[in-house]
Amino acid sequence: MKDKYGDNITVTLHPGHIAEVVIDRPPNNHVSVTLMHELADALEDLDKEPGCRASVLRTEGKAFCAGADLVARDGDHGIENETGNPLYDEAVRLYAIEKPIVIAVQGAAVGAGLGLALVGDFRVAAHEARFAANFTRLGFHPGFGLTHTLPRLIGANRASLMFLTSRRVKPDEALAWGLVDQVVNLGELRDSAFALAREIAENAPLAVVATRKTLRGELSRAVREATNREFVEQAWLRKTEDFAEGVRSVNERRVGNFQGR
Repeated sequence: MKDKYGDNITVTLHPGHIAEVVIDRPPNNHVSVTLMHELADALEDLDKEPGCRASVLRTEGKAFCAGADLVARDGDHGIENETGNPLYDEAVRLYAIEKPIVIAVQGAAVGAGLGLALVGDFRVAAHEARFAANFTRLGFHPGFGLTHTLPRLIGANRASLMFLTSRRVKPDEALAWGLVDQVVNLGELRDSAFALAREIAENAPLAVVATRKTLRGELSRAVREATNREFVEQAWLRKTEDFAEGVRSVNERRVGNFQGR
């Protein structure tokens, strides 16, 4: 089985009850409302597919996902909606998926791209991977539910370190923190992610889904509450001079000249 969801997502069902979901939105796999909507559609369909017991989610290109493009907006990111953020509606859908997901991270997972990586149950990273929650460097507030999901995964102090410094975390440190579960050579990334998914898929599927539900609890509801708060903070920060300077400085690869206004 091989299906397309929009222009940028391909789903292939492989032997062993493993689905491969591939995002290819060059050059940086930036998230958009449409892309996340199509991804949620794909994963929801796989929840209904008896031939799928676990999924591998990966992307093509050098970057895993460089976040949302805050400069060259195409009207599809949901960032400018004053009453809500449709992108975050799709994030909630992603966290409501029932079957396990293994994420393969080959390069930068930044901002909303980090949020996308945390949708999975497990992350296999190449040595070239980098993880960053660089929102404050942009003069912005974290989003995509990261204020809930990142502390839940690596602890409040380390999540605060990532948020408040905007630093990039390398794979070895990410492994020590529990942000990723394996670090492998780039050429072994896809096979390693499949091997982990295969370990899951070899178990009784009803028991796997039931156990996962217990472990995750009301995760999608918690993400909804987090994104509601994130949206409120993002709405006023987006109007500040610091946000405009943050976007400029990141694009110009320099430290921002922030004025606190």
